[in-house]
Amino acid sequence: MTPFAQASVAQLPFSASYLIVLMTMLLTLLAHGIARLLAKRIRGLPTIITALALVNLFLVLLGWPYAHYYAAAKPVFDHLLGYVTVLLAIPLATMRFEGLPIKKLTLTVMIASGIGALLPMLLAYGFSLSHATLLAFATRSVTTPIGLSIAELIQAPLAMANLVIIVSGLLGATGARFLLAGIEDDRAKGLALGLVAHAFGTVEAWQISATAGRYAAFGLAVNGLFTAVWLPLFLAAVG
Repeated sequence: MTPFAQASVAQLPFSASYLIVLMTMLLTLLAHGIARLLAKRIRGLPTIITALALVNLFLVLLGWPYAHYYAAAKPVFDHLLGYVTVLLAIPLATMRFEGLPIKKLTLTVMIASGIGALLPMLLAYGFSLSHATLLAFATRSVTTPIGLSIAELIQAPLAMANLVIIVSGLLGATGARFLLAGIEDDRAKGLALGLVAHAFGTVEAWQISATAGRYAAFGLAVNGLFTAVWLPLFLAAVG
């Protein structure tokens, strides 16, 4: 049995737990780095999915239980996730809005926000899912930090909301390259990825080009802010 099989952060002294957390970060970053290199060599290979597969492969090879890896990684990456969301302001600040149809762009985001929240809720209702699950599906179209904040406001189960956001992001990022293959405009590709697949889509957009990445960040950020305002008010009004 390897040392990793027994490595649970809560059961270790501070120095050892710090080492486990450091190993967790290095393993995750290594998987992401390899996934990015593979995505450059193999056209259409989704970076996020590849990185997830590599992390699981490394855990199997090291004999490290996923529960222990998750316990070490979750506090760190949950903390960093908030900073990453705020840092989206950087690519937004580098965008050039001269000559852009701002009104049409804003209308597109508003429509996408409404469809992204209401359509999953209608589907959940159509499948006779519980009211709590229906509320969790309302957070589908926004990135995790914003989605979990919305879930708290509308009293949706946080675990279910987190699952819905992650799965929808993975599916969107995985299928995007095939669905957008016939589109030449990187601005349209990026905006679509940011609106549909939020953080996962933004990562994939940056693999396409810097322009696609900036527009994905724009779609993710504006959609998240807009949804965080109207969705709780709408549900309070109809509830």
